[in-house]
Amino acid sequence: MNAPDTSPRTPRPIQALPDQLISQIAAGEVVERPSAVVKELLENALDAGATQITVRLEEGGVKRIAITDNGRGIPPEQMPLALARHATSKIASLDDLENVGTLGFRGEALASIASVAAVTLTSRTADAAHAWEIVGSHNGTVAPSSGAQGTTVDVQDLYFNTPARRKFLKSEQTEFGHCAEVVRRIALARPDVSFSLSHNGRTIDHWNVSEMAKRSAHILGEGFAEARLPIDESAGPLRLHGYTGLPTASKARADGQFFYVNGRFVRDKVLVHAVKAAYQDVLHGDRFPSYVLALDLDPALVDVNVHPSKIEVRFRDSRAVHQFVFHAVQRALAQTSATSHGSVPSPLPAAESLGSSTWRGEQTSFGPLLAPDYAPTFSPSPFGSRDGGAGFGTGSAGAGFGAQRFGGSEGGVAQSTEKYGALFGGSGPVTGYRAESDMALPQASPFTVSAAAMAQEEFPLGFALAQLHGIYILAQNAKGLVLVDMHAAHERILYEQLKNALDSRVAGEEMQVQPLLIPVTFYADTVEVATASEHQETLQALGFDIATLSPTTLAVRSVPVLLKNADAQTLARDVLRDVREFGGSRVLIERQNELLGTLACHTAVRANRILSTQEMNALLRQMETTERADQCNHGRPTWVQVEIGALDKLFLRGQ
Repeated sequence: MNAPDTSPRTPRPIQALPDQLISQIAAGEVVERPSAVVKELLENALDAGATQITVRLEEGGVKRIAITDNGRGIPPEQMPLALARHATSKIASLDDLENVGTLGFRGEALASIASVAAVTLTSRTADAAHAWEIVGSHNGTVAPSSGAQGTTVDVQDLYFNTPARRKFLKSEQTEFGHCAEVVRRIALARPDVSFSLSHNGRTIDHWNVSEMAKRSAHILGEGFAEARLPIDESAGPLRLHGYTGLPTASKARADGQFFYVNGRFVRDKVLVHAVKAAYQDVLHGDRFPSYVLALDLDPALVDVNVHPSKIEVRFRDSRAVHQFVFHAVQRALAQTSATSHGSVPSPLPAAESLGSSTWRGEQTSFGPLLAPDYAPTFSPSPFGSRDGGAGFGTGSAGAGFGAQRFGGSEGGVAQSTEKYGALFGGSGPVTGYRAESDMALPQASPFTVSAAAMAQEEFPLGFALAQLHGIYILAQNAKGLVLVDMHAAHERILYEQLKNALDSRVAGEEMQVQPLLIPVTFYADTVEVATASEHQETLQALGFDIATLSPTTLAVRSVPVLLKNADAQTLARDVLRDVREFGGSRVLIERQNELLGTLACHTAVRANRILSTQEMNALLRQMETTERADQCNHGRPTWVQVEIGALDKLFLRGQ
């Protein structure tokens, strides 16, 4: 290995660099690789008002890049200036620079490209009798040529005069891949423009003029089209529109993320963080969502001149932009696919629970929705008492479904059997879990729903039919079969209720807590005891009262109402662990979602818990009124739809 040359050199006088060398230095920033040439030329075409653009590449763009548009064209007398350094029609003053409304504005792209490649510029304006052509540089001669209105820039033999730089290029296929990605990015931003891409004489892609919905589906694939949420929100000078993917359609790589600011593709830390924060409690940490989002704002509020490739921007008020994008995406994700057909439907309340708590919404009955000849049957509850009790119902203060477990030793379903009789269209009193008039009916009487109920689509998740392997709920809706992961669904419901309870406390309201009649005591190590003593305020904010009885004993005196049926000792240990690891203040701010997710997971109904039909239907109704109910807080789907057509194909019906 040769040692670096450290011998003194003859000092050179300061002198102005030759114009060609200046352009080649600039080309090092502007023309990093063939894809950079494609980007600059496409932006010029769009700034010229083109509605049709054709991109032709050879050998990955190294041998040739030819881009033709049908824009306004360049008058022949201005064509030499187009190839001159820092000559542009897009800005003329500092005020123009601070209010850039075009994609290109530096006026150095064509000059830089011409300094490292053989460039031929052909253009024709609408009032010209024919096209004109200039070859080489701004010193070339403008000569008559042929061609339609618009401009063609033909770049050949990239880096022919700087062979050292050419050695740093990758394989032909790699360079073409970068070029194709640039075309895709720009085509996504401008569905009103048709694009055609060919490589080595073979057409690779062609996109006709269309709407954003169709263009994004064409480029990102049908998978994205079938799992996306529309966004179109405005606040003052800011507008965010486009599509963001469902968390359940996340990817292992961040290659499906496209963000545009005033039509310009950017990679901005503020915007990326805002979207990531909106997904934080619906997506696993190592997964990436897909999205195509466009932020429009006053050009004076954003500086696009902070990076040579113009892929980074700087906002005048980055905090306001971050909050706007975060809340817009978060609100979109708060929708559920089950209710995406319109407004969230009114919840179908179960009958009143035996306690003072009630379901949210007005009391209704299943009666009119069920088949007229349906007779109710009630299987014995696997959870104990036949008198109701603290089963699958609502907790205090209107906590909804999440306030209770599905049953367990606490009792059966949380509604009286008389109410359940009315709920399912029965008439007359019900004793125990079956009406006297129904005693002769089979124990497994089928659960049927009228066609009218299905057609109404008032309840998108349909009505429960059965439970599979103690894990999944099978339900029927207008489209076909719905499969629900009961643990994941319950986990999401509990998680959202815990978040709302904690947010209410921050807003000045008291969190509902449940004092334990007999405190739960357990052995604790010295670290747990110290944590409980030092962070009493944080624990109380979370709804826990954990007292120190001795140097080795802790007692749980109260827990949040939403978690009152969970194992108090397990919850206490989880809370103490997170508080100790992240600190009292951080666990309530930065790590709040992780902590609440842990608590919800521990409290949610477990596999192999047998549910009654009424409990399953109550879960479906609660899912329909819970934000982000499409997935649990780990990003797993809570339910899937199997349409009747798919079932017909499985059994070859109609074939």
